[in-house]
Amino acid sequence: MIRFLDLSQAYDDLRPEIDAAIARVSASGWYILGPEVDRFEQAFAAYTESREAIGCATGLDALILVLMAMDIGPGDEVLVPAHTFVATWLAVSRVGARPVPVDVDPDTLNMTATGLVEKITRATKVIIPVHLYGIPVDLAPIMEIARQHGLRVVEDAAQAHGARWDGRRVGAQADAACWSFYPAKNLGAMGDGGAVTTNDTALAERIRLLGNYGAVRKYENLEIGMNSRLDPLQAAILAVKLDKLDTWNTHRVRVAQIYLDGLTDTDLTLPHIPAKADPVWHLFVVRTDRREALLSALSDAGIQTQIHYPIAPFDQPCYADLNLSGEDFPVATGAAKQVLSLPIGPHMPLDDAHRVVDTLQRLTRDGQRVGRGA
Repeated sequence: MIRFLDLSQAYDDLRPEIDAAIARVSASGWYILGPEVDRFEQAFAAYTESREAIGCATGLDALILVLMAMDIGPGDEVLVPAHTFVATWLAVSRVGARPVPVDVDPDTLNMTATGLVEKITRATKVIIPVHLYGIPVDLAPIMEIARQHGLRVVEDAAQAHGARWDGRRVGAQADAACWSFYPAKNLGAMGDGGAVTTNDTALAERIRLLGNYGAVRKYENLEIGMNSRLDPLQAAILAVKLDKLDTWNTHRVRVAQIYLDGLTDTDLTLPHIPAKADPVWHLFVVRTDRREALLSALSDAGIQTQIHYPIAPFDQPCYADLNLSGEDFPVATGAAKQVLSLPIGPHMPLDDAHRVVDTLQRLTRDGQRVGRGA
């Protein structure tokens, strides 16, 4: 069986270091914030080439906290990709604003500057591009549009730890970037966790305040905040893993290259990599009109796959009140029906990647095309 992702292998890889980090935190008696969180925040800020990193409880909370710190609320609109994980939209809704979808690029499935301007209204306040699947967005033209219209830009970098555009890390090129440390991410905790990175010191200070009950010190609450703090245990574990992240990402690139080289002559639509992009391959997503049949055939062959994401946010029941039509977002609508994620991870044997390629080549060979008949 080729598993989609085996999370236990990261622990096996770093068992002595992780066990030592857990023991250190356990013995310290300091279980909320403190030196472990401080150390990780400093290391992660340096890694992302940012001035500030603020840990929080989840990636969703990171998005919510940034929007709160930017005073986004009822009556405001936030531009979001039409194809993304629903958390990007949920954060906007949670602060009372309205998510306004922008159809994605047909090649990268990322937000681009194309189509942004026509979505901007007087109510628009923020643009949230998502570095989907670990392939970075070209932020420069989006930032230019934002500055022309007095808007803020927040990177959703939950799937892009370590990715670069034109040599620069994602995470410090917009007003802020939001990260998830969900266990399956490139940099994953052993539980939930998240962070915000930014070069705006004042914004960072307000995010810290809002994430700690709105308190500047104990029992002195300046704002109506929330409880969203990175756990010291998770911070210590993440600090250990951060030292290995580039090595793990390099292995993901090797697996992705096997797929890119080996599947070129199939009828699958492969990921498009812009010239200036250095992806970290959180996911390797192909597109096919025969997804269900191919997924089933791969399962029969002992290969696990997943779908990211089968239902577009605008088609989710929780957004029925927005009265959005998939016809207005043809790329996102098509992607939801076609995307299929192949196994990939920092510990996946390269022989397994070759086996996936061989199986897909057989399944898509002329005369044996799955779902089309002979």
